[in-house]
Amino acid sequence: MDIDVHVVNAFTDQGVGGNPAGVVVDADGLTTQDKLRVAAQVGLSETAFVSASNSAAFKLDFFTPTRQIAHCGHATIATFSYLRQVKRIEEGATSKETIDGNRDIFIDGNMAFMEQLSPTYVDVEDRMEIIFRSLGMTENDLMANRRPLIVNTGNGFLVVPFKNEEAVLQVNPDFEAIHKISEAYDLIGYYLFSDTTRVSGRDAGARMFAPRYGILEESATGMAAGPLACFLHDRLQLNKTELLIEQGHLMNPVSPSVITVKLDVHNRKIRTLMAGGAAKVTQSRTVRV
Repeated sequence: MDIDVHVVNAFTDQGVGGNPAGVVVDADGLTTQDKLRVAAQVGLSETAFVSASNSAAFKLDFFTPTRQIAHCGHATIATFSYLRQVKRIEEGATSKETIDGNRDIFIDGNMAFMEQLSPTYVDVEDRMEIIFRSLGMTENDLMANRRPLIVNTGNGFLVVPFKNEEAVLQVNPDFEAIHKISEAYDLIGYYLFSDTTRVSGRDAGARMFAPRYGILEESATGMAAGPLACFLHDRLQLNKTELLIEQGHLMNPVSPSVITVKLDVHNRKIRTLMAGGAAKVTQSRTVRV
């Protein structure tokens, strides 16, 4: 059986870069094993499979080359951007069903946004030295008077605030140690940031490490940008409800990305948020299962 796969770069920055995901539409006839075989052949960090849903506009199943996962931010943005570009959906509200529940999606022009949940925070002060060693850093590399913190808006990330971009660039990640800490706290991975950005007016520049999911470094992570935006708003007192997060500029090779996060704030409390961006189809290919 031949399966058409569209490679879509999500969270592109001014039309370039972004994070590629595979998108397979009309996947109703595929079994879990079929999807896993397709994802393995595509070889990207995630491939999304779109099928009919009884509870949302579409059902999305996400697969890495080795396993199924509950959610994937950049693959969600890639999928709904592609559906909009081929006129399968209109602008405005839509939704996705996943194995972990339903989420709202909103299409705004050429951008797609996905819902995330109100943030929760977990202190990790008792593991600080282990965290520092896992990144080859010291306390002097941190932003003044700020500490790493686990932030969860549907998935957990360890958010690490650095004093400047140079400190973020100079980290030496021990992926085995990051994997162990991620397992212990049920994290997707680490999200490192500083307030240095390559484009004026943006709010943070970030890097993401997720060896627990087979991702050493990723160029754009929508599910992590949401937690970072909450950290910026709640812990750094950044009084904004729309934030721009850069990622991918510090990778080798560079793949610049930008993620827009919109916060729904009531009485100074974040109730929900939407993270999204633009996407671009880069290729289409056929794989056989």
